[in-house]
Amino acid sequence: MDKREFFGSVAEQTGLSREEAADLTRATLQTLAQRLSGGTVRDLVMGLPDGLADEVRGVKARPSWRVGLQEAETQVCEHTGLRRDEVHAGLRAVLVTLRATVPEDTYDKVVGQLPAPFRDLVTEDRPPR
Repeated sequence: MDKREFFGSVAEQTGLSREEAADLTRATLQTLAQRLSGGTVRDLVMGLPDGLADEVRGVKARPSWRVGLQEAETQVCEHTGLRRDEVHAGLRAVLVTLRATVPEDTYDKVVGQLPAPFRDLVTEDRPPR
């Protein structure tokens, strides 16, 4: 999957325009990366399409910074100008698309380091292994 397909997937799942989905995806990936360990950020960068990897590369990882889903939504809202309901749907869409894009072990590391409400966004529709 390349970055345009990633943005298209997020746009399709959320009903946002491609431009809005691209902004939301970038802001979401940066927000998520801030909550991960440095090693997991490096793994994520390696699994992301070119262009999106650049958005995450260099993000200062702060794994002890365990703010919740609502705080992350606020951060993405402020960055994108989107409404909270759009951002909530977008966070879910980015995680679902991420699951289809990066290696399974990388995805598992990413969601394993996020607080439970992030994981809850996508666990109900996770395909069996």
